[in-house]
Amino acid sequence: MHVVIGDIARETIPVLPTTNCENVYAFFNEQPSTEGIVVAVDRQPVGLIMRDTFFQKLSTKYGFDLFMQRPIELMMDKTMLVVDYFTPLTKVSTLAMKREQERLYDYVIVQKQEKLYGVVSIRELIMKLSEVQINIAKYSNPLSGLPGNHIIDNTLEKVLHYESYTVLYLDLDHFKAFNDVYGFKAGDKLLVETADIIQQTIGTKPNYFVGHIGGDDFIAVIPHYQHEDICKKIISRFEQAIVSFYSKEDIEHGYVKTINRKGAMENVPLVSISIAVVQNKHTYFSTPNALSKEAAEIKRICKASEGSIYLSKEDKNAGELNV
Repeated sequence: MHVVIGDIARETIPVLPTTNCENVYAFFNEQPSTEGIVVAVDRQPVGLIMRDTFFQKLSTKYGFDLFMQRPIELMMDKTMLVVDYFTPLTKVSTLAMKREQERLYDYVIVQKQEKLYGVVSIRELIMKLSEVQINIAKYSNPLSGLPGNHIIDNTLEKVLHYESYTVLYLDLDHFKAFNDVYGFKAGDKLLVETADIIQQTIGTKPNYFVGHIGGDDFIAVIPHYQHEDICKKIISRFEQAIVSFYSKEDIEHGYVKTINRKGAMENVPLVSISIAVVQNKHTYFSTPNALSKEAAEIKRICKASEGSIYLSKEDKNAGELNV
């Protein structure tokens, strides 16, 4: 579940640095629920006035007489935390908690397209972060920790409205044979390693997503069409990692011996990874189910080949496989 700080930011009306402190004093008295005011010039934040700090300064000896008729820029904090609208909630939380103790509860100022957008209080940040963490725990795959089908379905509904997107459906070939030979614990470790490889390669930028459909099936979303380098990196990293899961003998043979459903001994290739690539570049998909249907057809072709591959509709039509 990818939540950005802009999702919870409240739009705010700033004041100018030249605003008289008396006006700020009156505003705070008229708006008792307001914790702070942003000071900005041409929608660029230059300072922050928090209610508690403001009144503390006024309550000092001569403070009231010293500041009331003077501009607010003399009292504003210039070291405020300013973040972009699309900054992940978790990153903002980390930045906010690293602030000095006296600034720990100051507003987080949010910009969009390099202009002031709004503010988020620490209370709002903590509440939303707790909600997100609860939902992640509730709807995540217990093995990989990646978002599960509930979040995947909601994400794909949003993805269909992107101007451009690529959805990667990834699964492991010959995984059952690996489980049969090396056991379920080793199989679980391989799934976790695969999840880590995909997640590290895709990253956590806005509108990027990685989910765990279940078993050895994964999904990833990137908000553009440049998928080739990403697929190649996933395959390369997987091929480097997979050798550590097999015995030296099986690596040398290039297969494992296992009993098939007919009770006969069979040589099964080492586990590989297949990536079905689905894009809206030339095809419009109206539902997530339509996406999945296209992916299933591409995956069927992937399974007919040997080794790790990635394949898109264009490759399928041209009769090409990418390895």
